[in-house]
Amino acid sequence: MKNAVLLLALLLPFCLFAQSDTLSITLENVKYPYPVHFINLNQEGQDFRMAYMDVQPARPSGKSVILLHGKNFAGYYWKDVIKALCDKGYRVIVPDQVGFGKSSKPFIHYSFHLLARFNAQLLDTLGIRKTAVLGHSMGGMLASRFALMYPDRTSKLLLEDPIGLEDYRTFVPYITTEEQYKTELKATPESVKKYYQSSYFPKWKPEYDYLVDVGGGVSKSADFPRYALVAALTFTMIYEQPVVHELSNLKVPVTLFVGLEDKTIVGKALLPVAEQARHGQYRTLGKQTAAKIPNCKLIEFEGVGHIPHVETPAKFISSLLSEL
Repeated sequence: MKNAVLLLALLLPFCLFAQSDTLSITLENVKYPYPVHFINLNQEGQDFRMAYMDVQPARPSGKSVILLHGKNFAGYYWKDVIKALCDKGYRVIVPDQVGFGKSSKPFIHYSFHLLARFNAQLLDTLGIRKTAVLGHSMGGMLASRFALMYPDRTSKLLLEDPIGLEDYRTFVPYITTEEQYKTELKATPESVKKYYQSSYFPKWKPEYDYLVDVGGGVSKSADFPRYALVAALTFTMIYEQPVVHELSNLKVPVTLFVGLEDKTIVGKALLPVAEQARHGQYRTLGKQTAAKIPNCKLIEFEGVGHIPHVETPAKFISSLLSEL
């Protein structure tokens, strides 16, 4: 076990684990690439906290970028993007959304509006009035909602393979949060890896294993039922709160980054195989979405799946910097 951990540390120095493959549901035993801070929040009579990294450049340009992670991830997977942005003088803010990563896992009504407000509160705390916003996957839905709510605070909206480019309610069968909770409870490291392999990457590589180590490691925690319920609550949030119908209302410049092999569908397992093939086709969805958004530029990555900044970091970062 120690040798395995050492090997992982050598390959991925930003994600060091304690002497156990069981992770706490707030990832206390996962080391992030930069220092983690917290702000205190309150909602529905509950006190909780939101984790974030605030990475300052050596030569500040006076500009900033906030990075919003996907549903099955947290701030730890932005390492290469953070460094590249800092090297160009950007201050980089990387929150773990409430309910994810090192942030608290409260039982509240999760909504993209509420999460957007929490991020606005974070920016207020840090004294940042206006910033570029980059959102990946679920973070793309959140980033879109943020830009719709706070256009005067969004200098540019950057969407990396955002989910929700289709209204899942129109073709994915409805299930209750309780039903989804029972599904989430069945997660194991093996099932997480199988899902990531089939859903996120056209070709799996060993360097992606750290995503499974985090995503699957929490399933062994004694507190995993709380984690699973929050995961179910945020599944319901995604399903019931589409933003796709409002993208044409965006008032800020938008760049849409799309991996052409991405076939992500939220609730995919609820669909027959034949129906799965009709949806989640980002090769088509990217073009359709870009056409709906005023002042939108589309950048496509051939042969790339759901996470371009992990699968093809050099190309993604080059494109990102050119758009900033």
